[in-house]
Amino acid sequence: MKISILGCGWLGLPLAEHLIKQKHIIKGSTTSPDKIERLRQKGIAPFLIKFSPQPEFIERERSFFKADVLVLNIPPGRGHDNVIDYHTRQIKAIIEMVKDSTINFVIFISSTSVYPSYPGTVTEKDAVPGSAGRDSGNALLKAEQMLIDATSFETTVLRFGGLYGSDRHPAKYMAGKQNLPKANAPVNLIHRDDCIAIITQIIEEHITGEVFNAVSDGHPTRQDYYTKAAKTLGLEPPIFDQDQTDKNYKIVDSTKLKKRLPYTFMYPDPLLPLA
Repeated sequence: MKISILGCGWLGLPLAEHLIKQKHIIKGSTTSPDKIERLRQKGIAPFLIKFSPQPEFIERERSFFKADVLVLNIPPGRGHDNVIDYHTRQIKAIIEMVKDSTINFVIFISSTSVYPSYPGTVTEKDAVPGSAGRDSGNALLKAEQMLIDATSFETTVLRFGGLYGSDRHPAKYMAGKQNLPKANAPVNLIHRDDCIAIITQIIEEHITGEVFNAVSDGHPTRQDYYTKAAKTLGLEPPIFDQDQTDKNYKIVDSTKLKKRLPYTFMYPDPLLPLA
């Protein structure tokens, strides 16, 4: 298949490399001219494309949208006065481009930030428009619905947990910090390799019209996870505040994904790769 990846960054680039190994033809976009040659060297047809929020690219880059599948991997931008409005206009512009293209299937990379911060286990049906704890989550929820409602192509939404793997480890950002909140809150993480495998399976089996949570099975507490991770990486462990009243901890459930694909996580517990 011809697959276009809008956003060839930390997740999109290795995804592109994996799909090339599966004999697919890959086009990848970047907003940085400096990365064009790197994409080309990886066997990816490179495109310089930006939505800010309207499309910014020269006419010949329009061929990026001559594909069968689009992996849409651009998170809500930070630093804007109204994140929801800005991201909505980005998605609207992308939808218009897809409508006039050969793309018939969009995989939208969303996030578990779409869920409210109430305690308990959450499934896909628990994301209600406007109920997310942050503007970025509400922006993603609105984007999800816009793509699902579009009639000229099919969409599947993947709500990934916190991404880790390879050179990215959340513990690096927590090392040595003091009085961190939510010591007993469960983590909702997913390894990048699992993300790539899930996206690949959804593309190759053409699993459309679905919304999936994608989070590893294991949910250690923040204190257990970041403490062990820091020690494993040779970093100073963070210190958590034990006197807390906030109990709004949620566990994101991926049962639907595991049954529908079906899928078995390569990294079912975020603590295991650290052992």
